[in-house]
Amino acid sequence: MTADELRSLIASSLPCDHLEVDGDGRHWSAVIVSAEFAGLRRIQRHQKVYATLGARMQNDEVHALSMQTFTPEEWAALQQP
Repeated sequence: MTADELRSLIASSLPCDHLEVDGDGRHWSAVIVSAEFAGLRRIQRHQKVYATLGARMQNDEVHALSMQTFTPEEWAALQQP
């Protein structure tokens, strides 16, 4: 799997305001900004992202995914100098 493929998988099921994906083909990191995360705890946000990957996490196609998840408001606050 490539970074573009993983990015497309996430974006196809989760509307994202910002999405960065980086990795080596099995171990990935992502920064995901979505209004869908509003009111959710971190674990719930991660579960929402894992749901977009479905069996790819179970069959080891995506071995590991480290995530930073933000709402658009949280992301905007982080971008302030």
